[in-house]
Amino acid sequence: MSNEIGRPSESDSGATPYNFGGEWKPSQLELDRRAARKARNRRNAAIAILSSIVVIGGLALVAVTSPGWKSLSDTFFAWAYGVEVLPKIILGFGTNVALTLIASVCVGFFGLSIALIRTSRSPALAPFRILATVYVDVFRGIPMLLVLLLVGFGIPALRINGLTNNVLILGTLAVVITYTAYVAEVIRSGILTIHPSQRAAARSLGLSHFQSLRFVVLPQAFRRVTPPLLNDLVALIKDTGLVSILGVTDAVRAAQIASSRSFNYTPYVMAAIIFLLVTIPLTRFTDRTLRRSIERQNATGVA
Repeated sequence: MSNEIGRPSESDSGATPYNFGGEWKPSQLELDRRAARKARNRRNAAIAILSSIVVIGGLALVAVTSPGWKSLSDTFFAWAYGVEVLPKIILGFGTNVALTLIASVCVGFFGLSIALIRTSRSPALAPFRILATVYVDVFRGIPMLLVLLLVGFGIPALRINGLTNNVLILGTLAVVITYTAYVAEVIRSGILTIHPSQRAAARSLGLSHFQSLRFVVLPQAFRRVTPPLLNDLVALIKDTGLVSILGVTDAVRAAQIASSRSFNYTPYVMAAIIFLLVTIPLTRFTDRTLRRSIERQNATGVA
């Protein structure tokens, strides 16, 4: 029963009557649900904390009580020595940062170019599509360490006038060659996820093929592939440490030089910590970007 049309009585629903003229207040049922959710969340948090303490604490206890812990700590965790060599490692890490910035710009440009070539349907670009496909298949299948060795030692062995022997340039070139293949496939997958109706709608509005690609297809594609591209950026920062095998004095090479003088591996740990200070925030930012992308797609009804 209702006291008035559209206004249920308190006996009908067990909740407080609606107050159309005043401030909205949640019903007692909604308040009970909120309290139950808070209690459940507190219980789950307590269980998660307890489980983490037991597992992580147990692993730490096994490591600390192991027979070789003293030798391990002296070899890898001599923090006084680590602080002593830290400035040189940070100076070497500047090389990693510079290499990452240069390589990321080149990889983005060449990766986009290859992705556009592979998604093009022009008959005149058929040989370029074949070459782009071969390039992607080859350099996605070869470990980057081998590419570094082939480029870093193979190009100088040619003894061609005009070719550089600078190991930093050759190392950057090897990184660009490898990561271009990965990024090209990521961008191509994003372009292929755009429904053909988007192109058709753009062309029906009078946009040319280039304009449709520029203003309709690529913006949507880049929004979808931003998280995997950020993951590739994190991997690129880490893999710049591999150029040390060519003799480039980066963070890894600086740690190697310091370790070879004292036969102590703490400099490697310090170099790892520096990389973590950069990659962990980027990883968390990637996760946040991916979560927002999923929420946006779910809000618009996109599967």
